[in-house]
Amino acid sequence: MSHHPNPKALLTPAMRGVMDRMARAARTPMHAMTVQQARAFYEEGSGVLDLPAHKMAHTQALCLPTRDGANLHAQLWVPQSAGPGPWPVLLYFHGGGFTIGSVATHTSLCCHLAHLGHCAVVSVDYRLAPEHPYPTAVHDAWDSLQALRAQAHALNLDATRLAVGGDSAGGTLAAVVALMARDAGFPLALQMLFYPGTTAHQDTPSHKTFAHGFVLESTSIDYFFDHYIPHKADREHWWFAPLLAPDVDGVAPCWMGLAECDPLVDEGLAYADRLRMGGVPVDLEIYRGVVHEFIKMGRVLPEARQAHQDAGRALRQVFVV
Repeated sequence: MSHHPNPKALLTPAMRGVMDRMARAARTPMHAMTVQQARAFYEEGSGVLDLPAHKMAHTQALCLPTRDGANLHAQLWVPQSAGPGPWPVLLYFHGGGFTIGSVATHTSLCCHLAHLGHCAVVSVDYRLAPEHPYPTAVHDAWDSLQALRAQAHALNLDATRLAVGGDSAGGTLAAVVALMARDAGFPLALQMLFYPGTTAHQDTPSHKTFAHGFVLESTSIDYFFDHYIPHKADREHWWFAPLLAPDVDGVAPCWMGLAECDPLVDEGLAYADRLRMGGVPVDLEIYRGVVHEFIKMGRVLPEARQAHQDAGRALRQVFVV
């Protein structure tokens, strides 16, 4: 996206209203909080603009073992619309800069994706930085996919119809896991990426255009990544920056939803282009006039509800029997 002389003018009136209310609340900026404060703040605010969670036919707490003996908490949701099963399943990784966020902060979104996608959704609490820096989140994401495949039969899930997805940092993890699954010879039905991070350094034009005043501040990005991946050299690895993967040929088809007024929009577009050049089917939607995090603002933004619908349709299309 090219530089815009007045990026604020791009926002929809509803989006501008949300931003104004946030500005008036004049809270401590995220980067000035301790990680514990930032987590609590995000947890507290996560339901404010979100739609109420859709009612599910079945929910279940899961335990997914990892390579180092830790057990990750995960949540399974099965909607009425999924029928008797075995159910196709979306494994979901929440956003939050690898530092904040949880299954709880993304429950509403996951329930809507389950309902609209006619599929089960499993959301996983991968371990967060700084307590668990890079590459723990990547290992946890891959291990949770392996564990889910192992438990699929017992949970009435269809391991042959499995998708991965996530938003922001979770979108990065989903993209990385999709590449790992390809390398392991395990076909995934879809990678569903909401405004994923894909570059090593935050140096695209959109990072400058939308650096301040668009929810995801450049200072917050630095704060998250300094906690998650403190060694700058590690940022050149495709486990952090999937755009740097040696090749993307043969990876799972992609549905990608981007926000126009988001520092991450350019790297999302770059990754979509990279996938297309590798012959991967890509369904790309850019939601105009909205910012990072918009998919969790369905109460006030029609674009969020539209993105849920579009993502749900993508799931139904790949999971159709």
